Amino acid sequence: MKKKVLSTVLASAMALSLAACGSSADTAATTDATQATATEAASDTAAVDTGDKIVIEVWSEDRHDEDYVRQMIDKFNEENTDNIYVNLTTITEDYQNMINLAYTGGTAPDIVGANGLPLNTFADTGIIIPLNEYIDADEEFQKVNEPYEHAYEGKNYKDGNIYFVYSGLRSGVRVEYNKDLLEQNGYTSIPNNLTDYVEMAKTITANGNGDYYGIGFTSSSPFERLLEMSAQVSGVFYYDYVNGKFDFSGYKPFLEKGQELVAAAYPDQQGVDNMRALFTEQQFTLWSNASQEVGVFTNQLPITDFEWGVAEVPSLDGEIKGALQTTPNKAYGIISTSQHKDEAWKVIQYFQSEEFLKGYFEGGYDLPISTYMDSVIDKSKMGRLSDFSLLSYESVYPEPPTINLQGDNYRTVLWNAVMGYVDIDEAIEDLNTRYNEALDADVASGSCTRLVIKDYDPLHPSMGTAEYLTE
Repeated sequence: MKKKVLSTVLASAMALSLAACGSSADTAATTDATQATATEAASDTAAVDTGDKIVIEVWSEDRHDEDYVRQMIDKFNEENTDNIYVNLTTITEDYQNMINLAYTGGTAPDIVGANGLPLNTFADTGIIIPLNEYIDADEEFQKVNEPYEHAYEGKNYKDGNIYFVYSGLRSGVRVEYNKDLLEQNGYTSIPNNLTDYVEMAKTITANGNGDYYGIGFTSSSPFERLLEMSAQVSGVFYYDYVNGKFDFSGYKPFLEKGQELVAAAYPDQQGVDNMRALFTEQQFTLWSNASQEVGVFTNQLPITDFEWGVAEVPSLDGEIKGALQTTPNKAYGIISTSQHKDEAWKVIQYFQSEEFLKGYFEGGYDLPISTYMDSVIDKSKMGRLSDFSLLSYESVYPEPPTINLQGDNYRTVLWNAVMGYVDIDEAIEDLNTRYNEALDADVASGSCTRLVIKDYDPLHPSMGTAEYLTE
């Protein structure tokens, strides 16, 4: 097959990818440097004349929004009447471990950005505290953030306690596509069922005759970027919440369709940045990823030579029978060792206030998770991010039990089946056996509990009543 020479755009993307990689020695050096940087940043407070103000230390792992956040913190430091001074430290390497180290060493901040913090590490151990009392006493916070509507089992909520409140989200996966190539091949829209989607990809590849292809897959987590999400909206998920066990049986038809898609795909799967660059070079028509692609295709690898569209992931038969998984973010937790918890809450109130969030979302930094904020922002200011606005069937799944699994995880095994490296039925049987043996062993040893949701609804996965069983 004929492949075009990669342009300087792709070379730039490869340089970015290489810059993000390194040896274990490099990683250790980076962690040491980051730790030193964090210490220096925290000590910078002493150089600022804060007078008799109460200094609230905030740690965040978000770099993409730092300019806006610092600008708003400066405004707060100048205008707040609560005698508070906020000092922000941004840590982008080994973030969770840095929090653990600081907590153990007695140098933890007052507030931490809580994107993805696992509850078993930070809440169950007492590192961060429940926020229920603060939330319940604050009607304005409840109006803006809808905390109890966005309390997700095992993620920010457990045993009736909310440990942090999400104000933003990264969308679930969408199909990004080259409108020009699509129309050139006789199509005007993306099919809503997987069979027609596969046939379209195959037709475009055949018409392209090696100059372009129907679809591209990255070598980085390719299963979750389309097929897993197509399964989700078809009502298939890898954990059986009703019976409290893992079950991969429903993935078989998606793996079979995946094999057809791979046969029609750009023939050289590469890292995600490289494949993004190939998409901008019009080497393939269909691509799948979430709302972070807006920043990529408007700033990092701007698309200027064709019009690109955004569509919903196809289900197996065109019907939506399950929720599309989205990733909530932009949350803050209070560290239990803070000597100024009330003041820390006032800072969180500000970070998650309507004023702060309106500018944040309209600046294109994130999507709003609450219906209230979604209703008050001017979406015309969000750019292409508005194309990824929350779908009616998008939701957050309860966190399945964390187990001590031996061998490859399910995404690796299922993609190997798509690629034909292992038999589909054997792959599914292997996963069902290994995952449930590990779950049974961990429950028996007390290292985890079995999550059961008897009233589980695949279209509303976060709304059921969770039980944690010890057998």
